[in-house]
Amino acid sequence: MTAATKGLFEVRMHGRAGQGAKSGSQMLAEAAFKQGKWIQAFPEYGSERRGAPTVSYTRISDKALRTHEPITNPDAVMVFDMGLIRAVPVTAGLNEEAGILIVNTTKSVEEIRQIIGFKGKIYVIDATGISLDLLKIDAPNVPMLGALVKAANIVPLEAAEEIIKATFLEKIGMEKVEKNIQGLHRGYEEVKNG
Repeated sequence: MTAATKGLFEVRMHGRAGQGAKSGSQMLAEAAFKQGKWIQAFPEYGSERRGAPTVSYTRISDKALRTHEPITNPDAVMVFDMGLIRAVPVTAGLNEEAGILIVNTTKSVEEIRQIIGFKGKIYVIDATGISLDLLKIDAPNVPMLGALVKAANIVPLEAAEEIIKATFLEKIGMEKVEKNIQGLHRGYEEVKNG
């Protein structure tokens, strides 16, 4: 059963504290909410220190959501830090026929496939490079969101733009909001699959 036929799309985001997986999960959910969907977004993490492994979850549904369990069989997995691939079973529960794996890396799809052994759809994006280029910080969440929008087509790019503005305008100002929107578009345009 595909995500489209079950009316539910579930995303698991693996990152490290400080990379924005939690806020990326929230922005994805809010963009879907603006499209009339039922949503959930929540993190799971141990010690709250920068660099510690984290997992964030997003559910997007056509119907009211009754479960609040962690996502064990995601439709998409996003890996914000390449180092987690060897340390955490990031593809656990991800269907090799219909699932989507998106990795923040400069490696090719073929290299990731050899490292992880996942036979399904793999997408790669240098989200860290994009964020360093535009924002001068390692915050790959927005380019990763752009990559997911392209790979899964779960929310329109314009809805993600609106949420970025709403989330960041008061905190960081319009100049940095515009750079984040550029990062969203670059993630959308530069993601590669194989």
